[in-house]
Amino acid sequence: MNLLLRQAKIIDPSSPFNQQQADILIENGVIQSIGQTLTKNSEKIIEKEGLLVSPGWVDVFAHFPDPGFEFKESLETGANAAAAGGYTDVLLIPNTVPVVHNKSSVEYIVQRSKSLPVNLHPIGAVSKNAEGKELAEMYDMHDSGAIAFGDGTCSIQPSGIMLKALQYLKAIDKVLIQLPDDRSISATGLMNEGIISTQLGLPGKPAIAEELMIARDIDLAQYTGSRIHFTGISTARSVDLIQKAKADGVLVTCSVTPYHLLFSDEDLETYDTNLKLNPPLRTAADRDRLRSAVLDGIIDCIASHHFPQEKDSKVVEFEYAKYGSIGLQTSFAAVRTVLPELSIEKLVALFTSHPRRIFDLPVSAIKENEPACFTLFTDEEWVFNKEDIRSKSSNTPFIGKSFRGKPFGIINKDQVFLNE
Repeated sequence: MNLLLRQAKIIDPSSPFNQQQADILIENGVIQSIGQTLTKNSEKIIEKEGLLVSPGWVDVFAHFPDPGFEFKESLETGANAAAAGGYTDVLLIPNTVPVVHNKSSVEYIVQRSKSLPVNLHPIGAVSKNAEGKELAEMYDMHDSGAIAFGDGTCSIQPSGIMLKALQYLKAIDKVLIQLPDDRSISATGLMNEGIISTQLGLPGKPAIAEELMIARDIDLAQYTGSRIHFTGISTARSVDLIQKAKADGVLVTCSVTPYHLLFSDEDLETYDTNLKLNPPLRTAADRDRLRSAVLDGIIDCIASHHFPQEKDSKVVEFEYAKYGSIGLQTSFAAVRTVLPELSIEKLVALFTSHPRRIFDLPVSAIKENEPACFTLFTDEEWVFNKEDIRSKSSNTPFIGKSFRGKPFGIINKDQVFLNE
């Protein structure tokens, strides 16, 4: 397919055209030329006022519960939601039925995603059935296409298993992704433990459950010399622990969700089940520390923590509601809105170069003769409406909310997906 982007502003520090407005001609999925007033006839022309283009965005922690719970989200509907949110690449957690803990499970996702507009990258489970008892077949999964390893929503509890996993992954130079949560401390908590949980009469999940796990895993990563990525960090002390570990040379990186940048436990006073999250929303002071950590570069990237839940799992009492919200379509806009002082170039890096470097994904530079793997977006104001949702589920607190920064679509694998 021949495609021409008209007068798009390029946001890519690795491109000689960075911060320039130019035409981009793409033929059969490859950038043929970049310049002013390109005239070659094309099958499709994309022209939009204020259009920005960057290398394809990457999400590092999303749940498409296929196989097992396709009524919540399938690989196809999840990919459509990701494309609508500007993502060309998504890392999928292994908490499906069956769990992604062997080569056949990995190959199922890899093969099914070949025809989709988004590159889906399986995260292989560290332990069989993500139970934290026995190591899974990580080397076989690596050979079949697993890009990283972790037990997804099931934090790895035993220190011995964590140690063995880090040692094993060092041999193949892969990253272990951990959602830090000491379940022996926080098993019954429904929200952050604090003044608000006491006022609402809900059992709390203390911050120390996260912080103890991060401290332990940093020590293990330092001992083994392995790479670890903490996703969904939610407390100020977690930031401090990771900042110190980086200064000490530990191979640690981290991501935060847009929800933890926007909301705090005070927003749960309405018992909105769409804000029942894991990890939970913490205090306003924690939220503000996370914001400053993004601005200071301590936090490496943004993770959507896209967790689709059908209506029956959310329209219930808070106690019985399932955790999670969808987020792929609103992640970029939420961060752009809450951190307007962050430059577009630095914001885009959180979604592109940083996660690509951490997880060894190909760098998709906007240069001639390079594959066209683009995200198209604008910096305009917009409202997220229910009819915009491309996911199978609609569990989000953002319906009717105003944002700045709107994903317009993607160009990837010689396919075009636009929000039109």
